[in-house]
Amino acid sequence: MATRRGQSFTPVEMTLNKNAVKQMAASKAAVSRLRAVRTSKRADKSSPASTHNFMESLPHEILIKILSYLDASALFSVSQINKLFYQLGNDNALWMKRYMAEFGKNKKQKTSDMDDVVLKMEEQDQAAGHWKWCYLTTVVARDTKWKRLLGSISCHTGLPSQTKQVLRNWCVTWELTITDKSGHESTLELSWSQFFETSLTLCWCGGGYLPDYEQISTLQLHGVQRNALRFPGLNKRSLMAKVDMPPLTVRAQVIGQDRLVQLKLLQPRIIIGVWRDQSSVAFIMFTLHFHRLVERSIQGCCIWPYEEPVVKPPFDDIDPEYGLHGYKLHIVLHDTVCELMSGSFSNLSCPRAQISDGLIQLTAISRTNRSQHTPLTGRVSLPWRCEALQGAIENCCIMSLTLLDEFRKPFRCVSCPVVMKPEKSPVSYDYYGEHFLIFYQDSDIQVKIQLVWMEEHKQFILISLVLYLSVCAVNTYFCRNY
Repeated sequence: MATRRGQSFTPVEMTLNKNAVKQMAASKAAVSRLRAVRTSKRADKSSPASTHNFMESLPHEILIKILSYLDASALFSVSQINKLFYQLGNDNALWMKRYMAEFGKNKKQKTSDMDDVVLKMEEQDQAAGHWKWCYLTTVVARDTKWKRLLGSISCHTGLPSQTKQVLRNWCVTWELTITDKSGHESTLELSWSQFFETSLTLCWCGGGYLPDYEQISTLQLHGVQRNALRFPGLNKRSLMAKVDMPPLTVRAQVIGQDRLVQLKLLQPRIIIGVWRDQSSVAFIMFTLHFHRLVERSIQGCCIWPYEEPVVKPPFDDIDPEYGLHGYKLHIVLHDTVCELMSGSFSNLSCPRAQISDGLIQLTAISRTNRSQHTPLTGRVSLPWRCEALQGAIENCCIMSLTLLDEFRKPFRCVSCPVVMKPEKSPVSYDYYGEHFLIFYQDSDIQVKIQLVWMEEHKQFILISLVLYLSVCAVNTYFCRNY
């Protein structure tokens, strides 16, 4: 049991206090008002009694109103300022409101007048801090439940199999905040979303609310945990990404276009659709991998993103001369509507003697082994829709890749749009048809996917899939010296 200034705190309260400092930043305006009152007391030393009397003379209703704008963690921290705020921070009305907003039955239905009377009587009958204790214990129980759900790992993907269910149970959605070059901010509600096996696609359409492409300064993606409509101020926001637009002198990569829209790849996971021959934005699309998606969506702060825990590198007791071994790859190719291909490949390895040019090669599908070749279920294209208009960008799709190490832990996770380009010369003489290449590269990994278009079957065949890992990334992860 921990104590401070004569008050005692339970282990449940201490658990919530771990993230209190970051959560207080989310309620900066309200906390500033409280600090202003305390600062005025220190500033006017000539009349301390007057300042003290002013502090004591403030009606508790006003202070309670100010505290009602804080979230739970910030309110818990404010209650440790002094005895007065400790008493106010235990107010049953404040905590009952939060409890009913998040855990009350039939949250979406408006409470009747009789129910309000009953709750008011219960609030008055309970000792101070009762609803605070109810709230904290329920939060701990709920956190334990969703963490247990995420502990169920899919044997195919190596990722939590209940990610989609947890996000929906927690009423999580996502908002996009756009800042233009004049400093004006606008926050957009999600237009549509689509879950896939290991990734999530989000889209915000224009509708006249998006600034011109050249006027965008910053994009911010927030995960928002929705509460009851009666308490909109209690929604929790978690910053997931903050992206500064490149200077106009740096041209964004154009990955495709049709007769209406041109796609610009801002970052590996961000697409901006711009109307052809114009600078106005049609839509903005994000692709998010499932790896720690729940934590990133709900456990960050509105101004700081979630920080992944530092994981100790796994101990590899195999002779380093043996090289990499026991890797597993799961890859999904999909568009914005359906999956084109999904496959898992186990026991990927690379002898040390084959490591060259700072890259480690892992071959999942060999073009010389026809038994491994995989057909795609549709054409490679990226459908889009914006208000009443829609179209499809040919030769584009989204790749969601999960590479697991020998301990079945995620080593590299990628979810991003990719482009398919024609090969200049055939790479396989076993197939008569046009050959194509999908190539992805970042600082840690390269992916090469080779396909053949079978005209008679109107189908793509995936005939080669090879990964190239950075030796530096592997050495850092495993504390090796390949």
